[in-house]
Amino acid sequence: MRISAPLVRTLTAAAALLAVPGTAAAAPLSSPLHPVASLAADRLATADLVAAAKWGTDSPIDDPAREQQVLDSVAAQAEQLGADPDEARRVFRDQIEANKTVQRGLFARWTAHPEQAPTTKPDLNVVRQTINRINTDLVRTLAGTAAERATPACGPELVAAVVEVHHEKRPDPLHTGALVRSLVSVCQD
Repeated sequence: MRISAPLVRTLTAAAALLAVPGTAAAAPLSSPLHPVASLAADRLATADLVAAAKWGTDSPIDDPAREQQVLDSVAAQAEQLGADPDEARRVFRDQIEANKTVQRGLFARWTAHPEQAPTTKPDLNVVRQTINRINTDLVRTLAGTAAERATPACGPELVAAVVEVHHEKRPDPLHTGALVRSLVSVCQD
C-alpha cells in the first residue's frame, strides 16, 4: 500500500523545514529506517552523474527500457530474499521518479545557467554499476526492515530518518524534495 496523504504532507513539511538554514536537527534521531533513507539519498546522488552523462546528448531523461530492467531486477532480488516483489517495484518506481526529478531540475538549472553545466561526461555504464549496487543494498534493507515498515510507527520513523539523513548528508532543496518523493511507498499500511 502507499503511504498516507497526511504522512506525505508531513514528510514534505519536514523537507521544507530542512531547506531553511539553521533548522536541521542538532543530532541524529537513530531511526530504524535510517538505512532506507540513507540508501535512497545515495541513489539520488547518482542522478547528478546520470544527468551530466546525458546533458547535451540525445539521451532522454525518461528511459522506459532501463526503468523496466531495474524494476524487474529488484523484484527478482526481493523474491529471492523472501520479500514482496510488488512492494519492491512500488518503492523503486518512486526511486526512479525521484531520480528523474533531480535530472530534470539539473537540466533546468544548466539551461538557465550554462556556466554551471558539466564540462565532462561520466561513463553512464560505470554510473549504472553504482546504481545497481545501491539498488541491491536497498532491496536487502527493505527486506530487513519489513517488520518496522508494517507498523503504525513507520510514518514517524520515516520522518525521523529523513531528518537524520538530511543532517548527515546536507542535500540541497532539489535533492531534499526528491528524497521525500523517493520514500512515499516505504511504509506498508
